[in-house]
Amino acid sequence: MVLWAIENALGGEIVVPKLPSYRILDVAAAVAPNCEQRIVGIRPGEKLHEEMITKSDSFSTIDIGRFYAILPTWSDEGVNAYVSAYGGSLVEPGFCYESGSNERFLTVPELRDLIHRQHLAPGE
Repeated sequence: MVLWAIENALGGEIVVPKLPSYRILDVAAAVAPNCEQRIVGIRPGEKLHEEMITKSDSFSTIDIGRFYAILPTWSDEGVNAYVSAYGGSLVEPGFCYESGSNERFLTVPELRDLIHRQHLAPGE
């Protein structure tokens, strides 16, 4: 995503990748499947979900396939230029992108595989 943004950014936009979410209990099951899990509740200041695109950003957000682009305050011509350059379309007004309503969640086996691959990554 970073390389795509460096090569393709028109200036001022924020590029947000479309990534799967995961549940913390699934991470615990992936890391230590036989450990007891106690639910202790939400701590002060703790968030349940991460919000990457807010409803107020929906009016300037374009879905461009693998990413969303939150555009700076541009004219309609600027939005149209961005859409024609990269395809995609404006998201619906009121759209938000947050981890709790994501369409894709990683499973426990997928989390184990991801952790295993990161653990074996060379040079770390």
